[in-house]
Amino acid sequence: MAAEAERLHRLENEAEATTLGGLSPSEFKLAFRHHPAGVALITADAGDGPVAMTATSVFSVSAEPPLLVFSISDQSSASETITRAETLIVHLLSADQLDLARLGATSGIDRFADTSSWDRLITGEPYFPAVRTWIRGRVIDRMRAGSSTVVAVHALQARLPETDEAEKAAPLVYWSRTWHELTEASEIGHQ
Repeated sequence: MAAEAERLHRLENEAEATTLGGLSPSEFKLAFRHHPAGVALITADAGDGPVAMTATSVFSVSAEPPLLVFSISDQSSASETITRAETLIVHLLSADQLDLARLGATSGIDRFADTSSWDRLITGEPYFPAVRTWIRGRVIDRMRAGSSTVVAVHALQARLPETDEAEKAAPLVYWSRTWHELTEASEIGHQ
């Protein structure tokens, strides 16, 4: 029954988009399906327990001050907590951390059941210590955008990998509905 209601809602949204002269949701998704994106795991706790979600919408906005943004769908089980959180952690995942990407992308599970894989910073945010690069930030703005919320974050603290460690770690990328490892073999030129 829920699947049928979701299908009808999707069809209504597509009809509305077409009426307004825009792309339908399926056309828009298809366009971005072929645009690769880095993968991040976002964690937060607004006081009622930790949540996590996988995101491919994370990007830097400014170095001075250090700002990043990401979006979160209203359909995400982590949406309510993340949009209420004052601070959060953005984990930038490497290919060898595919398990964490899958963890944040799988619905209906306790993402924090394995207490040996996560901890809390002294400031209280839940995080995954095995991740080479994470950024702790304060949410400075939220903006409604369709059926999502765009979250702007001021970077306060980070775990940065050592140079040799970073060079050995291949980034995790999502492209065409599949996880990929970005390696030196994919390099085609320098800027």
